[in-house]
Amino acid sequence: MQINGKKALVTGANRGLGKAFAEALVARGASTVYASARRPELIDIPGVTPLRLDITDPASVEAAAAEVGDLDILINNAGISTDAPLLGASLENVRREFDTNFWGTLSVTRAFAPRLAGGAILNVISALSWYVFAPANNGYAASKAAEWSLTNGVRLELAEQKTQVTALALAIADTDMMAAYDIPKLAPSEVVALALDGLEAGKLEVIGDAPTANVKASLAGDPALFYADIPAALFG
Repeated sequence: MQINGKKALVTGANRGLGKAFAEALVARGASTVYASARRPELIDIPGVTPLRLDITDPASVEAAAAEVGDLDILINNAGISTDAPLLGASLENVRREFDTNFWGTLSVTRAFAPRLAGGAILNVISALSWYVFAPANNGYAASKAAEWSLTNGVRLELAEQKTQVTALALAIADTDMMAAYDIPKLAPSEVVALALDGLEAGKLEVIGDAPTANVKASLAGDPALFYADIPAALFG
């Protein structure tokens, strides 16, 4: 999959990684870049086509698919984190996380899959697809674990039509979602460059940073060792 000359769509493109994806796709020569958001009037990226899309609203998804038509590259970036524990007073925010991170991603993928024969999908998952470290992350982590499984399943189902499906997993980038954490963070442009390089190289999975690489490597070991010292396990 080469980006130059291709038609692409990015969900959640009004800020953070989504905005960086849209900017990078334009810079790499994509013929058309649809930058989508629930409020497209907030998109201020030169060279893109703003598109109204609420991935939790089936009617919005179908309208966007009809407007876009054929597509070469779909970047499923939109997601939310609500700091919801699984055993809190209400399940409302856990459901919101699943509605966006799992069901929304699946809804967009289903709508565009028939148009992506010979093309590519990139799903932004998380290091939290594979571990948890605090109760406030548990709902998000569960939804991202489900999105990782979704990514692997869709890859198999679209293999016959030769649609490449790539996952980008990362832990720490300098986005609004990570604003409360006073730790070193990668610039969104760095993560996106790595992801798009991996997409063009045909990788099934791109590991976005060292903490994610450490988490992924720990999966073959005893989880008691990992959870005994999470900071050391993450940052080595």
